[in-house]
Amino acid sequence: MELNRRTVIAGTAAAGIAATALGGTAHATGGRTPVKSLFGKLADGTKIYSWSLANGGTRLKVLSYGGIVQSLEIPDRHGKYKNVSLGFDNIEDYVAKTPYFGALIGRYGNRIAKGQFSLDGKSYQLSVNDGVNSLHGGTKGFDKHVWDIEPFTKGSDVGLYLYYTSVDGEMGYPGTLKTKVTYTLTKHGDWRLDYEATTDKATVVNLTSHVYWNLAGEGSGSIYDHELKIAAARYTPVDSGLIPTGELAKVAGTPFDFRRTKTVGEDIRVANQQLLYGKGIDHNWALDKGITAKPEHVATLRDPSSGRTLKIATTEPGLQFYSGNFLDGTLVGPGGHIYRQGDALCLETQHFPDSPNQASFPSTVLRPGQTYRTTTVHTFGN
Repeated sequence: MELNRRTVIAGTAAAGIAATALGGTAHATGGRTPVKSLFGKLADGTKIYSWSLANGGTRLKVLSYGGIVQSLEIPDRHGKYKNVSLGFDNIEDYVAKTPYFGALIGRYGNRIAKGQFSLDGKSYQLSVNDGVNSLHGGTKGFDKHVWDIEPFTKGSDVGLYLYYTSVDGEMGYPGTLKTKVTYTLTKHGDWRLDYEATTDKATVVNLTSHVYWNLAGEGSGSIYDHELKIAAARYTPVDSGLIPTGELAKVAGTPFDFRRTKTVGEDIRVANQQLLYGKGIDHNWALDKGITAKPEHVATLRDPSSGRTLKIATTEPGLQFYSGNFLDGTLVGPGGHIYRQGDALCLETQHFPDSPNQASFPSTVLRPGQTYRTTTVHTFGN
């Protein structure tokens, strides 16, 4: 039996946003439009734009390429702003390299075993780009496409509507998928993401955002001293290819127990086979709350040095915690710093990896006439 994951999110985003240029000061004055500027051009001449908006103390810069969060600035306990999201300062690096910095991920966030699944008696072969598996939508997922963007101001909110249509058969997925993602900044500085999608054929969908967080500031070094708490008593162990085994294992007595606040690095060097498979943490937590109609709080991240905090609320049943294990010193951020292992982490709200092949996992099937809707809210503090 398929679990119904198509929750209808009632109401609108919380109130509150006024837009300024990224380098400006955030005010709750309302009625101002996000600022658009040219970021670069693709090899075929396609122009890539950046959109800068700010409100409630949060400053956000988004690219039309991949819906990428190119930077996100928040203040520390002394009011000093830093960009807390890893990225690049040029379009060429975003095109040529595949760390998924800040990107919108689709059609399917995370891994699908051997890039294969069956639906309604028909087998599908997806683009394979992670060994024998398909990762984050394949070789040209949503992160490698240009999105149409429309700015908006609504009451005291300001934000962006992002649109992309994935044609039937793209990366092997069935159905033409029409996707809309709304980025909203509220007067409180919350960053809210509302995902919507419809299809003309039965398909699978799992959209997420792949921001790499370092609350001390991008390029500032390791996040192993960041403090993290996750509201989950179980996680999904993986095999050597990082594909879930199907088990929902208890976190108790393992390095994956973040039910109490602890530092990211406290147990990351423990001799544990799951950590060896991931070269650190790269696992999905089965959130205690399951699927919910409205976003519920599931995780808190804090940098003790700056006082910056991030709280995540979501409607989704899973959270992929990735500890930046494959940052290998070959990538350079906008601040001119080299990114190395453990210099950031990701907290990706999602359905579980490989759900199309795991009957016991919540379903990711979307059918004609249904609307995929999920919401995630990031709340910042100091």
